[in-house]
Amino acid sequence: MILITGATGRTGGQAARDLAARGLPVRALVRDAAKAAPLAAAGVELAVGDAGDAASVRAALRGVTKVAVIFPNGERQLELEKRVVDLAAEAGVAHIVKISSMESLPTAHNPTHRMHWDSETHIRASGVPWTMVRPSFYMQNFLANAYTIKTEGRFHYPFGEAGAATLSDSRDAGAFAAHCLATPGHERRSYDVTSPDKLSFHEVAETFSRELGRKVEYMPQDPAAYKAHLGKFLASRWHLDAVCDIFAEIAAGYVVDPTDTFQRVMGRPATTLAQFIREHRAVFTP
Repeated sequence: MILITGATGRTGGQAARDLAARGLPVRALVRDAAKAAPLAAAGVELAVGDAGDAASVRAALRGVTKVAVIFPNGERQLELEKRVVDLAAEAGVAHIVKISSMESLPTAHNPTHRMHWDSETHIRASGVPWTMVRPSFYMQNFLANAYTIKTEGRFHYPFGEAGAATLSDSRDAGAFAAHCLATPGHERRSYDVTSPDKLSFHEVAETFSRELGRKVEYMPQDPAAYKAHLGKFLASRWHLDAVCDIFAEIAAGYVVDPTDTFQRVMGRPATTLAQFIREHRAVFTP
């Protein structure tokens, strides 16, 4: 049995569905069974509970041999990941796969990136064989810009004129994690998983324009004004500060390089931004 946390999110959901499609026994630790009903319909066993509750996690771990640690970025993420890892080690699991980040480095200062590094370090020290799957800037972030792309032909970020990112599709990250859980030979390996696209945000806009057949523009925003706007939607000050710190890094020129890891390991190409836009054309089209 394989246990997936975060299975109602995009990345964890993809991992859970892929494992079920392979015919492997997979269980998802979820807080809301109704929200997770599509997973159950896909053949995923549901364990209703909370990762913050040790009894819930212990119950979900019964009979489990492998665990995928997949949590949304947040102030309690490190605490929750450490708890799941410790209880998994206590239960004698044979393999832990973590969705991390390419920006997870020992020199990281951003709270999100530092949290991922500290979690990776904790997993490596647990004594359980591990695999790190480390994507970059998710293409799915652009779904949050769908309304303005659809209605105004533009999207807004505080990345300056030259800000750029190497893009990953969260579905690819989930599929890659499932592959590492379903096939041998991935223990004690760290994989940086991206698309081939390393693009400035003006180039992202050009890709949207080309695929949608109409002009889409990237509009650089003042960082302070953008943070004030974003603060209307993010209740956690920690989350707001962490996200805006990442934005500032991008604006200052930080960008990772693409890898061919996905194609090399999976035997098929990673999703490109153009492909992602085509697949989601309806949400970006008036």
